[in-house]
Amino acid sequence: MSKVSITVLSGERERLQFAAMAASVAAVSGFDVTVFLSMNALPHFIAERETPLANEGSFGQLMEGKNLPPFLELFEQAADLGDAKIHPCSMAMDVMAVKRDELLPFLAEPMGLTKFLSVAEGGQCWSY
Repeated sequence: MSKVSITVLSGERERLQFAAMAASVAAVSGFDVTVFLSMNALPHFIAERETPLANEGSFGQLMEGKNLPPFLELFEQAADLGDAKIHPCSMAMDVMAVKRDELLPFLAEPMGLTKFLSVAEGGQCWSY
C-alpha cells in the first residue's frame, strides 16, 4: 500500500479544502494517510471555537457560495471511512495552550514533528 503524508499549516479556505479533499480521496482509495495539523490550521480543529476562514484568492470567495462539503467534514470522512490518521501538532498545541480534550473528536493523538517525519519516511509528502 502506498503512503501519503500531508502537512497542513495554513488557515486559508483553499488550502484547508484541498488538503481535506486530498486526504479523503487518498484514504478511501486505500492509501495509508497521515495528516499533520500545525500552526494556522490548528485553530480550525478546536471544538467549540469558530475560527474565521481567510480566502487566499478569488477562488476562495467563489467557494463560499457553493454547495461543497466543508473541509472538516472531509477530514472526518477520511478518518472514519478511510482510516486516515489526523494528528494535531503537539508543539502548536503547547504554544496555543490547547488541551487534547478541546480538539475535535476525530483527531488522533498529538504528534511532534520528529515523529511525523518518521511516519512519513518512504512515502509521498504533500504540504498545504
